[in-house]
Amino acid sequence: MIEGRRVLAGEAILSGAAAGECGRDQAIERLVREHSRLVYRIAYAVLRQHHDAEDAAQETFVRVLRYSSRLALVENPKTWLARIAWRVAVDRNKRRGHDPAIPLDDPEKPISEIASSGMGADATLQRSQLAADIEKLIRALPQKLRAPLVLSTLQEMTPREVAAALDLKEAAVRSRVFRARQILKEKLLQRGHGVTS
Repeated sequence: MIEGRRVLAGEAILSGAAAGECGRDQAIERLVREHSRLVYRIAYAVLRQHHDAEDAAQETFVRVLRYSSRLALVENPKTWLARIAWRVAVDRNKRRGHDPAIPLDDPEKPISEIASSGMGADATLQRSQLAADIEKLIRALPQKLRAPLVLSTLQEMTPREVAAALDLKEAAVRSRVFRARQILKEKLLQRGHGVTS
């Protein structure tokens, strides 16, 4: 009788562990489904190459799998993933020996081409040039200003989420984003782009 109870208790523990693993797998699957674009965009913001960003996104989710036992303790999964993605991308960038800051005269094209929306060719060209200049200027910002700006503006994260992702205080994030925007505004004015506040 006692032996039978031990077997039943052991089966209950195993089925509970299996249920826990199943729940954890579902939680990870939900994270991937809901936040894979965010993870990719963060990686791309650092690495600037599609394949590298895909690899970094994949590595991010591998790390999530590795530390999935901590998933239940995570307050904000989006912020947690953003922090992991940012660190993975920055580490990859360091390993490949590239500094994400590039000279302003880099001839690369902007992130996205501006589709024609009924504007004239001159207006479309000016808008495209402005986008290219903004992208170059963002990439030329110091890392401590660029990271908060990219995460808050381009990735649409709140200052609290950015602070958590970068291990900064929220006030520091707000200050750095403000300073980065001021630098961009000054540089755009120097380049002849009329900028309104």
